[in-house]
Amino acid sequence: MKKFFSEFKKFVTRGNVIDLAVGVIIGGAFTAIVTALTNNVLRPLINALIHVCGGGEGISAYTFLVGSAEDMDSAIYIDWGAFLSAIINFLLIALVLFLILKAINKAQAGLGKVKRGFLILLKPEVRALRKEGKTWQEIYEIDRKLAEEKKAAEDKAAAEAAAEAQANAPETILKEIRDILKEKK
Repeated sequence: MKKFFSEFKKFVTRGNVIDLAVGVIIGGAFTAIVTALTNNVLRPLINALIHVCGGGEGISAYTFLVGSAEDMDSAIYIDWGAFLSAIINFLLIALVLFLILKAINKAQAGLGKVKRGFLILLKPEVRALRKEGKTWQEIYEIDRKLAEEKKAAEDKAAAEAAAEAQANAPETILKEIRDILKEKK
């Protein structure tokens, strides 16, 4: 049981869980703001628009299933304004989340470029090129070519190692022994 609680404590105190909790709390607060906007501002406007579009008398923002508008407390009705407000609420929250995620992804991409640039800066050959007066674009191209050459050399070495391993495989050695024995006969 002690191990269980220590694992739980480790899980809860990890940075990701705390970040997630903060995100949920802020998301709940934001949802409350959007819900208040749609319920208290947009919904009355939608109900008024439905009423006006219906000529003031013909269409109501409510469809009564049981009862009438005179006795709203005991009536059973469909509130079209509430339904449309919920749709608008969803779309607003989805839009804001999309914009936030887009900003986060853009920031992460920028950090990746900064990190890559910083790592390039740390290389001694890059510092030497900088002292020679090369531009950053030239340095980037030289670094890219060097990385490609290094990758090609690594691939060639791996292929040679695989060929050597194949040549020294037990089957190959056994075939060579068989061929030698056949020659001696």
